[in-house]
Parts: sequence; structure tokens; C-alpha cells
Amino acid sequence: MAVEESEDSDGWFLGVEEEFLLVDPTTGRTVPAAERVLGAAVQMSWAAPDAAMHPELLATQVEAATGRCRSLDDVHGQLRHARRTLTAAAPDLWLLGSGVAPQGGVSAVTVGDRFARIAERYSGVIADYQTCGCHVHVEVRDRDTAVAVTDHVRPWLATLLAVSVNSPWHNGSDTGYASWRMVQQSRFPGAGVPPRLGTAAAHRTLVGRLVDAGVLLDDAMTFWLVRPSSRLPTVEFRVADTAFGTDGAVLQAALSRALVRTALADLERGRTAPELSDQVLAAGVWSAARYGLAGPGVDPHSGRQRPAVDLLTELVDTVRHALSETGDVATVDDLVRRVRVGGTGAARQRAAGDASSAVRRLARDFCGEDGMS
Repeated sequence: MAVEESEDSDGWFLGVEEEFLLVDPTTGRTVPAAERVLGAAVQMSWAAPDAAMHPELLATQVEAATGRCRSLDDVHGQLRHARRTLTAAAPDLWLLGSGVAPQGGVSAVTVGDRFARIAERYSGVIADYQTCGCHVHVEVRDRDTAVAVTDHVRPWLATLLAVSVNSPWHNGSDTGYASWRMVQQSRFPGAGVPPRLGTAAAHRTLVGRLVDAGVLLDDAMTFWLVRPSSRLPTVEFRVADTAFGTDGAVLQAALSRALVRTALADLERGRTAPELSDQVLAAGVWSAARYGLAGPGVDPHSGRQRPAVDLLTELVDTVRHALSETGDVATVDDLVRRVRVGGTGAARQRAAGDASSAVRRLARDFCGEDGMS
């Protein structure tokens, strides 16, 4: 997502990055074929001139990024095109939109200096870190604004996870969690909800201290669930599991942009970000990873349990004015209704019966909608 800083784009333009797994259709296990698949994919047509595909830490994964989008229709079209392109580039493999590899597989590190440094630094933590996320970038005017917005959206990160959970299986077994990806991600230093920092200077200072402490490679690396992007003038949401199909990614894009626009409106009115307990926010993320929308969530203000679906309703109500400004109310209401009726990706994976059947369903529906009906 190549962008230029502009006050006119504040909270309007967005881009989505999705990570996917490459799987052997016979065994259902991942295979390290990313270099070959990406090489074939770049020879094909693109949905937008600034869209891109990239390798990931492990050679069993690929990433597809949209270009700079203003409408959800554009996001949806580019996501669908990327999935179809990757499918055509890997005729002998299955591609999966799943937060983790349901049946495991080979997990070789991608060739490259940075990837090698990550593997050396984190050692066994990344030995089987075949996790895939859906990342949403929303443009803002400058880095101070990005940090201020990040402070404002912290209460809603657990709900964004709860609606996106899509990784219940690991190495062939049901983990009991709706997002095992989030459990695996929590093993990295500084993972989870970012602290309330206030300014870009405070953000730089803290990240610099973590680099000096040896737990981050450099100031481009943090493991927070939302952060100012290190390379773009955006707020980057990194909380969601990769979506079962395209609908889930579109919903994440819509809610993330609406949260940014709501935060910007609050900042214009002089409203500061709420001072909330970091431990309560972490509890909310754990509960979302454990139950998704099917159980209790944690109210970020009271610290008490509330049904996760009620927190989702409250989130949509909170950002409804922002959704109206971008013309997304009807789309979001429909997508939320469908995920509540048809279930999250984790629920649909479990409905397949076992990990092997989940892999087949994920492969079958990779290029379609999420099947929320």
C-alpha cells in the first residue's frame, strides 16, 4: 500500500494485507513453496497498480496486499483478485485462509538476512509459527496523530479479534481456543495491546528501549496488535486472524477505518483516550482468543464479563456515525448479521468435524465469501 501523507486523506484511505498458507492437497499439511508460487503470481495480472505480493517469515506462507483503497467495494474486489491469482499460481497446491495450519507441516524459514536474524533471535518461538493475520492500514496525517489514534482504539481490539477468530485447530487437534494464532503470538516480547503513549516521541522512546534491551531487532519491529506503521503514514491494525473468505477481511477493514475516524473526531473535540487497565485489556484479548463471539468477553471499562456479541453491538453503535460518513452502514450491518448467524471462521472450521475436513472446507471456500449465511 504505497501512500503519500495528506491531510485530505486523514482516515479515508485504507489497505489490507492477508497472509495465507500453502498446503499439500494429499496430506493437508503445509509445504515450503512460497518462492515458486510468488514467482508465478507476479507474472499474472494485478487488480491495482500498487497491489503487491510478498514472502513471509516461513516459506509455507504468502502475503497479498491491496493497493490504496477508498471504498469497501475496491477492497473486496482486490482481495478476491489476489486470492484467485494465488490459486492460479499454485495449481498443485491448496491455499488456506486460516489463522494457523490446522494439520501442521514443514515450517522452513524463508531465505533472507532479516528472516535469518528473526529466526536466530526468537529461536524455538518461531519453530512452528505458521500463523496468518489480516492487517488493516488506515491513513492518517502524521505520526503524532497515528499514536493518538492508537491510544483511542485500544478498548476495541479484543472485539476486533472476537469477530475474526479463525484458528481453532493445531497439528490436527482442537486447541479449545477460537484463535490459537493469538496464543502463539503472545509468546513474543511486548505482544498484545500497546501501552497508552500519547505522542510519537514517547512511542519512539519506548520502542528504542525495547531495541536496546535486545528483545526487538530494530525500531521497525513491534508485536503490538495496533501500531503506527514503521513505513507508511498509517495506523496498522494487526489483531485479526486471516479471514476464512473475503467477507471477514472486508468487515475488519470497515470497522478499523470507522474506529480511526471516530478517534479523529474525538481528538478534534479535545477528548482524550480513556485510561484503562492494561491487564483488563489483556484479559479481553485472552477471552476473545478463547471464545470468539460464542462466549464471554471482557468489558474494557468495568473489567467484568459481558457477552462478546453485546460488545460487538456496542462497537458498531460507537462507530455508526463514521460508517455513515463512508457509506458503509448497510454493508457492516449485513456482515455483522451474517457472522452472528453463520458463525465465525473458527465456528465454521469446527463445524467441518475435524482438522482434515476443515482443511478441505478452507481450500474449497478460499476464493469465495466467508459463507456467513
